[in-house]
Amino acid sequence: MSSQDNPRPFHLAIAVGDLALAREFYGGLLGCSEGRSADHWVDFNLYGHQLVCHVSEQPASEQSVSGQRDNEPRSSVDGDAVPVPHFGVVLSMADWGALAERLSAAGVTFEIEPRVRFAGEPGEQGTFFLYDPFGNALEFKGFKDVAALFEK
Repeated sequence: MSSQDNPRPFHLAIAVGDLALAREFYGGLLGCSEGRSADHWVDFNLYGHQLVCHVSEQPASEQSVSGQRDNEPRSSVDGDAVPVPHFGVVLSMADWGALAERLSAAGVTFEIEPRVRFAGEPGEQGTFFLYDPFGNALEFKGFKDVAALFEK
């Protein structure tokens, strides 16, 4: 079995300005359980992946009033101006829909509202984007069949 057949958890470290606010966003709002931590970093379980928030005096980027980063690179994807860079996870459609509903009910401002892209094509997916309080862009995707993730 190759690693493509059995993906391993991904590790990502990001800069945050305040651990209490990171715990509120990633732990409280997104529901990520907390792992190890120290006074300047904390591990979160982001759907089985290791997300490490490191305190940094330097923010990811300055944001405009809309939440969009000033001068942030964008890429056109199925009619959306997708923020680059970004990170996130691929979920089942049911989990994606439940998360989108929970975040909407919590009054989250989406950078790109929840929607289905590539409808009727290989790779049809639910998607939405939001920013964390530190200017990091996140995308959450939902697939009916995760095996179609890399279909052309």
